[in-house]
Amino acid sequence: MSMSETESSIRDTSPSDDPIEVRKAKRAALIARGEEPYARRFCMSARVAQIEGRYATLADGETTEDVVSVAGRVMAIRNQGKVLFIVLRDATGDIQLFCRVDVLGEESFAQVADLDLGDWIGATGVVMRTRRGQLSVAPERVELLTKALRPLPEKFHGLSDKETRYRQRYVDLIVNPEVREVFAKRFKIMAAMRAGAAARDFIEVETPMLHPIPGGATARPFVTHHNTLKRDFYLRVAPELHLKRLLVGGFERVFEMNRSFRNEGMDPQHNPEFTTFEAYEAFTDLHGMEKLTRELIQEACLAANGTLKINYQGTELDLSGTWTSRTMIDLVSEAAGEEVSFNRTLTELKTLANHYQISLQDDWKKGKLITVLYEKLVEGRLIQPTFVTEHPLETSPLAKKKAGSDEVTDRFELLICGHEFANAFSELNDPVDQRERFAAQMAAKAAGDEEAMGYDEDFIRALEYGMPPAGGVGIGVDRLVMLLTDSPSIRDVLLFPHMRDEF
Repeated sequence: MSMSETESSIRDTSPSDDPIEVRKAKRAALIARGEEPYARRFCMSARVAQIEGRYATLADGETTEDVVSVAGRVMAIRNQGKVLFIVLRDATGDIQLFCRVDVLGEESFAQVADLDLGDWIGATGVVMRTRRGQLSVAPERVELLTKALRPLPEKFHGLSDKETRYRQRYVDLIVNPEVREVFAKRFKIMAAMRAGAAARDFIEVETPMLHPIPGGATARPFVTHHNTLKRDFYLRVAPELHLKRLLVGGFERVFEMNRSFRNEGMDPQHNPEFTTFEAYEAFTDLHGMEKLTRELIQEACLAANGTLKINYQGTELDLSGTWTSRTMIDLVSEAAGEEVSFNRTLTELKTLANHYQISLQDDWKKGKLITVLYEKLVEGRLIQPTFVTEHPLETSPLAKKKAGSDEVTDRFELLICGHEFANAFSELNDPVDQRERFAAQMAAKAAGDEEAMGYDEDFIRALEYGMPPAGGVGIGVDRLVMLLTDSPSIRDVLLFPHMRDEF
């Protein structure tokens, strides 16, 4: 929309060096006159987008007899003596209020002129278009709905400091309306994934966020205390073990759009609190999970963007068709220019890791060394969608072994633009094997690994009742939203990201 009649002379009507105190004084004056600065309700008859659509063909200079009631925040004011131009913003867009003293009357006009940027108002009047082509509402009545005590930052031009934007998201949403588009797309992405799962006969479930034992992923958990039970609990790092219990109980296809928590670092890819889509399907395997993952992401991309060819931070991506699948050993051997596999000795793998300046731990075995070499040499270079398969058993405590191998598992990670977007297994359902792997995790924890899983005896008991063959996948929703909205940081796709203390 053209802002030709309102772009110039934009000002906050408070003349004082302390605008908050001036606004508080206005609030007090309203109350003293018996007026309410914080209304209880206002009956809107139309939103800005509806008016724009309905009157798109209204001619310049034409006035209708159609009366509408609109409500929103004052974003700009221009006073021309007997005429006031106000930019009002609602959730769907901006519209101009063309306020005239001869219509409102002297007293009401003066009260409108005393409004401040940021105030919430309701206006009732006819729809018109000015001679300069600006679609407007010409109010017969303007009501103050909420008196804003703090002025908006940088007047009409928005808020650019990222720290302030993330910390005060409410202000960011006010002055940078394009931010709302990111979160509108987030809703579409999550809705498409839910709809896709439901269309495939998956049932959405909810599992506990408080766990007596940290499990389902290798990660450092948050610890809390339950006063009544007089014991510590852990905020879940993943819902996996509870969802697989449901397969034991007879559910064949389940998923959860879940919030999980990991007490780890914060960076553009990580937030301590995050959302994943986790699904489990009986009677399938890793190949079934590849198909499900690819299709759900493609459906989410189409819902958000209408195309499968997107741009992420200057990189052209094609999410259409089938995606490449490569083994970890093939990829890391190719990058190193020599064989990197379980055929090499532990000493040879350590020497190679030292060559690439990787800090080693004494208890690392071949599988861990191959994984860290892959992370160093390969991970960041996988740009187009790639399923990286056959992860070492040592780093995959919940995945089924690859048939005929005691060293690698039926597992994939989906890499796009050098980052992991999904993790999937042919699920381990042998309780004896699982018990041994839990024991190995406990040994790692005793050796100082704070990310190692706990020993979940009840999960072993569930497996002993029998879990059908199954595939499972977890998709990082926050990272997927970053990808599909071209957002460089996870903080851009979380309404309220975690921040360091302000003071």
